[in-house]
Amino acid sequence: MDFTDQRLSYEKGSLDQSSVPESPFELLKAWMQEAIEVNVQEPYAMSLATCGADNKPSVRIVLMREITQNGIVFYTNYESAKGQDIAENPNAEALFFWHKLERQIRISGSIAKIEAQKSAEYFQKRPHDSQVGAWVSQPQSGEVANREVMEQTFNQLQSDYPENTQVPTPEFWGGYEITVDEIEFWQGRANRMHDRIVYSRNNNDSDENGASWNTKRLLP
Repeated sequence: MDFTDQRLSYEKGSLDQSSVPESPFELLKAWMQEAIEVNVQEPYAMSLATCGADNKPSVRIVLMREITQNGIVFYTNYESAKGQDIAENPNAEALFFWHKLERQIRISGSIAKIEAQKSAEYFQKRPHDSQVGAWVSQPQSGEVANREVMEQTFNQLQSDYPENTQVPTPEFWGGYEITVDEIEFWQGRANRMHDRIVYSRNNNDSDENGASWNTKRLLP
């Protein structure tokens, strides 16, 4: 299949360095809210790229569940392939892409586990069947003989923890926070003259609300 003749002109917005807020999290929240308002499907879905000790990058879609003062939070199985990568190399990148708005947000930073209590509180908010399903993945990304094995395990767990009973939070499951070091906001523009504004954390200075930030414009 040849896509070399496929073209789109991006003309839905602009991004001016002189008018962006001091904190990238203000802009992140504003763009996220706009994506929600125009009904972007799961705008909090992001591509997460990690790289373990083998120096082979891996990327997959995960769901951001919180924007914090310092970064973003997602939840997963600690024993998964991504969890192993993070244990070996805590540096990662996340990417949001919203074609409907012709926007991307690229986040670079370091990952660390959040508090176990916070993970447990979130786990107990999930739908019952999703809680049960988390116990099936031991470990996530591990090989399984066939789907029937998964279904049998799920059914047994449903029997052990029927609806309206509490499913215990697995020790192998919880949240990670990506502490943002750099975040790029990309707005598509006509003629491939895209707007790219990058916030970089100023490690030499901070205020009472957290880190201060420098901004710069990149060539498209």
